[in-house]
Amino acid sequence: MTSRGRRDHADDPGPLAGRVAVVTGAARGLGRGLAYALAQRGARVALVGLEAERLARVAADLPGEARSWAVDVSDAGGLAVAAQAVRRTLGSPSVVVANAGVALGGPLLDCETDAWRRVIDVNVVGSALTARCFLPDLLRTRGYFLQVASMAALAPAPLLTAYCASKAGAEAFAHALRAEVAHRGVDVGVAYLNWADTAMIRAADETAVFRELRSHLPWPTSVVHDPDHYVRSMLRGIEHRSAHIYDPPWLRGTQAARSLLPLVVARRSRRVLAARGEAPLPPTGLLGPGGAAARPAPTGGPDPHPQLRPRE
Repeated sequence: MTSRGRRDHADDPGPLAGRVAVVTGAARGLGRGLAYALAQRGARVALVGLEAERLARVAADLPGEARSWAVDVSDAGGLAVAAQAVRRTLGSPSVVVANAGVALGGPLLDCETDAWRRVIDVNVVGSALTARCFLPDLLRTRGYFLQVASMAALAPAPLLTAYCASKAGAEAFAHALRAEVAHRGVDVGVAYLNWADTAMIRAADETAVFRELRSHLPWPTSVVHDPDHYVRSMLRGIEHRSAHIYDPPWLRGTQAARSLLPLVVARRSRRVLAARGEAPLPPTGLLGPGGAAARPAPTGGPDPHPQLRPRE
């Protein structure tokens, strides 16, 4: 449930020293890396996610005071309880990072309904509930909320309908929240990131869907980057309370051209997918170990609509 880390941290902790920071999806990948970076800068870190034992180990390894709470970010009641525990044990957060996310790929008609919905629940609903549960603290501390988005919010791609919809929705939510709370001293940022070398992306690259998708992406959109690079960018953004974080930097240009991108992607996809003919692209299911942890619980009976397309 909880874990306490060592107290040593960097000699020059910066503006985060003594602050409380919450990171969701902190068991692995970008969330784990960011939790460590925040702790190095002197923050007391609350790690939130689904994998209890892994979260506890990460918290124990942080170079500073840390606690972990195993909770599903789409569970409003559980997240509210965790938020109360964070403020009781660590204090009111000044930084909240909505990083938790899952993905699946495949043609819309073939994706399992529950898995498709789960992406929306975690990536959009989970982000909104994270903000709502910790907003009283951010109002009290005049803090900063960071929404982790993706290039997928700027340039929607075929075979990623749930992921693109969720990241665009999370981006729009963060923009709306910024306008709602700015006059009360709370800043809201959005981090636009490209592919990161995480367990989720490595699992994706083993599937036919993502091999097909990535093989037709033009450089530099196909390049996979070291997660530590993104962590450093997000840390700078947090310290400067940035409204937007673009990494790689060329994504800023994608933002400027986003009104044209759906047409460009649709034209290219029409040619690429037509060339495949009837060759199947089976859906991936929720990707990676994080996706396995977030897998929807069985409903107790057969699903009358296991896919968005009825079986013939």
